Amino acid sequence: MKKTFIKIIIFTLLLNLTACAKEKGSNIIATIPEASGIAFCKASNSLVVANDEGSFYELSLEGKVLQHHKLGDYDLEGVVCQKEHFIFAVEDGGLLRLERKTLNSKYFKVKGQGFKISKKHGIEGITKIDDLYYLSIQSKKRKKSKILLVKLGKNYAKVTKTIYHGIIDSAGMDYHNKKLFIVSDKEERLYQYDLKRETILKTIKLPKFAQEGVTFDNEGYVYFADDNGAVLKYLFSDL
Repeated sequence: MKKTFIKIIIFTLLLNLTACAKEKGSNIIATIPEASGIAFCKASNSLVVANDEGSFYELSLEGKVLQHHKLGDYDLEGVVCQKEHFIFAVEDGGLLRLERKTLNSKYFKVKGQGFKISKKHGIEGITKIDDLYYLSIQSKKRKKSKILLVKLGKNYAKVTKTIYHGIIDSAGMDYHNKKLFIVSDKEERLYQYDLKRETILKTIKLPKFAQEGVTFDNEGYVYFADDNGAVLKYLFSDL
């Protein structure tokens, strides 16, 4: 009788531990190697994920892989999803425009306002506001942490303005509901940033993982690209 009781206790504990483990990992919806950027595609109600190995994945909002393509020897660090194109941020200082139907691509070197790329200050995130692309330049120092506003033309990508925001290791961005969100891997925080006043409005502490990209859907969920090889999904109100 005593042995049976002990077995029941052990079995119950194992069930609880298993349940806790599942709960902890329940936010992971997909496994993507070196996931470095993510964007919500409104027209197709899907996600596009970029990775450091020059590949992109299109996913359902539940994490099912819809397509996967290798684009070349690019270190892709972020992506903007449009109806006919994907625009990828390339760490070495460029933008890669990809036609969604044909997969034809064109690379643009970002130039202007003395912008120079380095291993310590590469492009790490991208979002689009009106007609401009906002590129996050990663830095370990607050005074060098900045955003480049870039105009993309037929044959050029020109910097029109630079904003210094002071967020260390800004690894990804998204513009959602007229608000700019910036994620920091080192700080493990999601910042809401006011572009007009050029100041941080809100700081959200995130669970511990390698934050590399962020995006929001239209149903109240936020998604993160995890550099350790995953896509995570949270109800934004829970954060």
